[in-house]
Amino acid sequence: MSSNTLLSEDHTLAAGEVEVGVGALAPEDVVRVARGNATVRLSEDALTVIAASRTRIEALAADPKPVYGVSTGFGALATRHIPLELRTQLQRSLVRSHAAGSGAEVEREVIRALMLLRLSTLATGRTGVRVEVAQAYASMLSAGITPVVHEYGSLGCSGDLAPLSHVALAVMGEGMVRDAAGTLMPAAEALAAAGLEPMVFAEKEGLALINGTDGMLGMLVLACHDLRRLLRLADVTASMSVEGLLGTDKVFAADLQALRPQPGQASAASNMVRLLQGSGIVASHATPDCTVVQDAYSLRCAPQVAGGARDTLAHAERIASYELASAVDNPVVTLDGRVESNGNFHGAPVAYVLDFLAIVVADVASISERRTDRFLDRARNHGLPPFLADDPGVDSGHMIAQYTQAAIVSELKRLAAPSSVDSIPSSAMQEDHVSMGWSAARKLRRAIDGLTRVLAIEALTAARALDLRAPLEPSPATGAVRDRIRESVQGPGPDRYLAPEIEAVVRLAASGELLAGAEAVVGPLS
Repeated sequence: MSSNTLLSEDHTLAAGEVEVGVGALAPEDVVRVARGNATVRLSEDALTVIAASRTRIEALAADPKPVYGVSTGFGALATRHIPLELRTQLQRSLVRSHAAGSGAEVEREVIRALMLLRLSTLATGRTGVRVEVAQAYASMLSAGITPVVHEYGSLGCSGDLAPLSHVALAVMGEGMVRDAAGTLMPAAEALAAAGLEPMVFAEKEGLALINGTDGMLGMLVLACHDLRRLLRLADVTASMSVEGLLGTDKVFAADLQALRPQPGQASAASNMVRLLQGSGIVASHATPDCTVVQDAYSLRCAPQVAGGARDTLAHAERIASYELASAVDNPVVTLDGRVESNGNFHGAPVAYVLDFLAIVVADVASISERRTDRFLDRARNHGLPPFLADDPGVDSGHMIAQYTQAAIVSELKRLAAPSSVDSIPSSAMQEDHVSMGWSAARKLRRAIDGLTRVLAIEALTAARALDLRAPLEPSPATGAVRDRIRESVQGPGPDRYLAPEIEAVVRLAASGELLAGAEAVVGPLS
């Protein structure tokens, strides 16, 4: 399963420019730089505080007393005092040795988010780097130069060391990068082509560039952005399924939802009421002679599941907002000029919510797959043909589309196993407890791609069912989604090559076009 579906399909982003200042970045600015190729500049306030804190580092560098990160080795080697003439080599060696990642290349958007977030910490003035180092990050982002970062190497404590080190290596003019066109080339060549000079790091700068949780935080921000849209799409696909399976919308009434005042649940139920308003299909069986007493849980409890997912997402977004306002480095230059060791690089807070969201994704996908399966079973689909096939027995209809959903959902359940409960000690037991937040973020990206595909298959199947209910008409909102699908995929008929049709709807789901079709009728969903 690719993890790239959502990465190239968001057409709503404008490029423009993002200013990085002393305060917190907005999540939407992270998305704009990561996906929309926005350029970056440092604010005047940021330039001022960066320069001011650097004077403190330079004073400590000249002091014969050892200061961690300034005039000592690192980690378990921090006991050695490094003489002045070896300080540049110390920083260079730190970056080179820590650029030890392995495996596939990490996606461009993740690396751009990581670079922007590291720059945001530099802009607080709490790291002690020189202004030109921070400017180098802004310039590389604006030029579209993306260092090659590898899948494996971060334990999520002392930050995302290996990923951040590969970026710092490129700033030094070493290692490999991709230019704005995506061409793989040596970093030195890409910098020269963009008119940029490689940096020679001074005291503390190498350490300041690699000691942060920026990779996992960047992936959390992107995941929250995607999930916010996908949960609204889940309300759309659930509404299509309720309608196509002759379910009732009465259970979504506001007074019933208010009996359990969960905010996310109320939002999801309200969305579904709006989406089903004016449905001829629902009205056709909302009569006293209807023999269905209660709908199955996958229909009736859709707001409870999607609502719980929303509330979990809201918690994750709150944690992300705290992190976006943070200055994560060790040691850190305090506001009063002290240089102090700390443990803020530990990724636990981010790792936990990344794992929470993977659980949410698995469950939202699971209930979606159950609704799709009901459409295909003639004993439960209230009069539709088996598997929605044109000529059952000759045709298989959407039988295997549900298999695809089931395979994805099974993987999502495995991906829901938390990474943050694991810890493998490192650095000669100096770093004896780690967060595994990077791993949690990587699996969440894969899970979000899976959820997109599961919801797309539900939408494709539900649209076929709505067509088969003719001459009864769906609601204006669900009908608009069905019609958007029909622009890319034909309606019911004999079996066709199904994979391209699934992929077409996956693209519509990933780009936001399915959601936009419904919202064009009922307005923005909550």
